[in-house]
Amino acid sequence: MDFQRTIAKEISFSGTGLHTGNKSNVTLRPADIDTGIVFVRCDLPGSPRVKAAISSLSTVGKTPRRTTIEFQGAQVQTIEHFMAALSGSGIDNLEIELDNNEMPGLDGSSLKYLDILSQAGIKEQDKGRNYFSLKEQIRIEEGGASIMALPCDDFKISYTLDYNLVEHRTEFIELNFSAPEVFKQEIAPARTFCLESEAKELQRQGLGLGANYENTLVLTRDGTVINNTVRFCDEFVRHKILDLMGDLNLLGFSLKAHIIALKSGHSLNLKLVNAIIKQREKYSMKKEGGILEVADIMKILPHREPFLFVDRIIKLEYGKHATGIKNVTINDYFFKGHFPGHPVMPGVIIIEAMAQVGGVMMLAPEENRGKLAFFMAINNVKFRKPVVPGDQLILEVEAVKVKSKTGQVRGRALVEGKVVAEADLMFALVE
Repeated sequence: MDFQRTIAKEISFSGTGLHTGNKSNVTLRPADIDTGIVFVRCDLPGSPRVKAAISSLSTVGKTPRRTTIEFQGAQVQTIEHFMAALSGSGIDNLEIELDNNEMPGLDGSSLKYLDILSQAGIKEQDKGRNYFSLKEQIRIEEGGASIMALPCDDFKISYTLDYNLVEHRTEFIELNFSAPEVFKQEIAPARTFCLESEAKELQRQGLGLGANYENTLVLTRDGTVINNTVRFCDEFVRHKILDLMGDLNLLGFSLKAHIIALKSGHSLNLKLVNAIIKQREKYSMKKEGGILEVADIMKILPHREPFLFVDRIIKLEYGKHATGIKNVTINDYFFKGHFPGHPVMPGVIIIEAMAQVGGVMMLAPEENRGKLAFFMAINNVKFRKPVVPGDQLILEVEAVKVKSKTGQVRGRALVEGKVVAEADLMFALVE
């Protein structure tokens, strides 16, 4: 299992924002599992917290050429280079305290951010990462630019950069990020850039006030870099991938997909993030209040009629506990042969129904989706009362220990609030 991560210890640094020119003092702190990435504006009254999520995006056009999040007026600008570094480091949970409205630009890439995170150290946490494997193709176009996401077993990006304003400047690169060193070696050092023809106009608009020839590559019309040298011959397209990875990190979960981009910028990137979130909601097993109907249950379990014994999941917390319902009726096939004339639900089927609820609890998380749950052991079984047609079984299961390959749960079945059966169940989770 790929576990969630945070940093091992607190660390601080300072720097100037690329666009505002404001200096910020920043402190990174470890955060608990499922916290996500949270920025804290300690310079504002009440130290407002701004979560790095698509729901926190600033109004389109309010802060152009950068990704900005805000909450109740508290802004954090130009987060994409830092968010890319977190993505490349596999950090899921972090608190970032800063005393101004823009993250430091440092050298215009993610490389120094990686160094800072390395100094803080990275530690695994006691819970699996949240993943989503894209199910359907997504394609978005805007002017002459486009971005597409395709289902894939890994996370890959193919990017084509074509600037008509620069002669002979077409670049293409494709990378698979399944190996952690790929981001550090191939993408993190790539710096932000702009055209000489637009630099003065950008500053006239109040943009790039903290930019200089060291942290920003400035290109002439013939493609020459002014007062600097490139780190890669195709550094510009690599930086576009860096920006894209930073924007994709606003998803709040790890993605398995192949992203294909043509001249895509922040606007298209963020539209793709929105589309991916909507697709995940469409396919997610999490419903309002944790309720799953039969169709949802069958997306998790391989069981079908007449051997699916759960009608509904009414409560579900992935990997922790679940509650299901089985409405027992005279039409259930097992009554035809089990004590004919005196119908009693077989005890082994009560245990099986309990196990199916446990299976949903263990297999619903994205990292376990597609696995099977096989019985390894059944212990401490007790049957306390017969179950007959007309009863509604409430099946409660609680995780004792769930790992990547095994799961132990404690279950009980109730009718009208009274326990009719209970058992401890052990499973093997297999591909």
